[in-house]
Amino acid sequence: MSDDTASPDHTSVRRHAPLWLLVMITLSGTLAMHMFVPALPDAARSLQVSSAAVQATIGIYILGLAFGQLFYGPLSDALGRRPLLMVGLSLYFGAGLVAALAPNVETLVLARLFQALGGCAGLALGRAMVRDTTSADEAVRALALLNLIMMVGPGLAPLIGSSMVELGGWRMVFVFLSVLGALTLFLTWRLVPETGSPTGVVSVSVLAQDYTSLLRSPKYLGYAFGGACATTSIYAFIAAAPFVITEQLQHPVRDVGIALGIIMIGMGVGNAITRRLVLNVPVERLLVFGNGLSIASAVIFLGLELAGWLNLPAVVVLMLFFAMGSGTASPAALSKTLMVDAHHVGSAAGMYGFSQMALGALFTLMVGWGSNPALSAAIVLIGAAVAGQVGVQFAIRQERQEAHSEGGSR
Repeated sequence: MSDDTASPDHTSVRRHAPLWLLVMITLSGTLAMHMFVPALPDAARSLQVSSAAVQATIGIYILGLAFGQLFYGPLSDALGRRPLLMVGLSLYFGAGLVAALAPNVETLVLARLFQALGGCAGLALGRAMVRDTTSADEAVRALALLNLIMMVGPGLAPLIGSSMVELGGWRMVFVFLSVLGALTLFLTWRLVPETGSPTGVVSVSVLAQDYTSLLRSPKYLGYAFGGACATTSIYAFIAAAPFVITEQLQHPVRDVGIALGIIMIGMGVGNAITRRLVLNVPVERLLVFGNGLSIASAVIFLGLELAGWLNLPAVVVLMLFFAMGSGTASPAALSKTLMVDAHHVGSAAGMYGFSQMALGALFTLMVGWGSNPALSAAIVLIGAAVAGQVGVQFAIRQERQEAHSEGGSR
């Protein structure tokens, strides 16, 4: 056997991080995003503060997820994926314990910030680890599963959070998250190898250069923006669903959970479509098809609302197809984003994660504008899906132009 094959830097001999564990790590970060929502009233009463004071724990978590990923990605390029993941999971676990024991709302908000800064490690680094150890086609299939977990998390989180509140109050939510964090930390320590090729160089100037390089790439910007819109546009409907279903359509609260559960099946179907077809269908075609399906669904949703014909079955079916389109397009966009620059995979993953969370927060905020939740949701969904399609088409054109230029120069 040659010495080359024994080299730890040789891609062919790198051990893969177990995909099921990367899924678990990703899920822990996304569950904590909205799991605390059902516990807000109980926490406000317990801490004797207003509802607005405890609602800050949601916004601060989203901000932590967004900005934290900007640092994990490039730092993992320099120091390695595994150590940064261990640091993030340790922070997630410790902050969860502090939140569970928080004596006041100020401590709780601060703990949530650090919980987010730890939880976003899995979001950024899980993707980079998949890209480190798989071929392009295999990466699309694996990333589809990770992407599904990120998108389904906000749908599952309130259901789990409600169960925890009924079991032991708002603090039980953080006990559950801390146990999950401890388990993922232990399994990561035992089972996750180093998958990258760390440079060992850490400096602000290098960090700035990495991001500047990506921001100067029109292709990267197109895929990152388009993919982020495709991934998080559904957040707008999730935020509006309780008001649309209970207030406008006059259905009981339990129908909200049932409807969101059915809709998330569409996300899984879309991911399954991508995983199955990517070996035979160009990724670019899957991107365009997925975004197109989402646009068509949102337009019909708007038409029914304007005509006064909107009802719960129509909402569920249309959002099921919208989610299917998102599930088809988003993992394909993610894989294209991470393949733009092989030297900055961690930075690319971090910036992509930041884009997702930032746009997701924006869509969630925008859907609250206006007095008609269904109308606001439809407009935001159409705008987000169309913006995603524009970004994807722009990136595809840039990629073709680059390929044509390279071919002409040979």
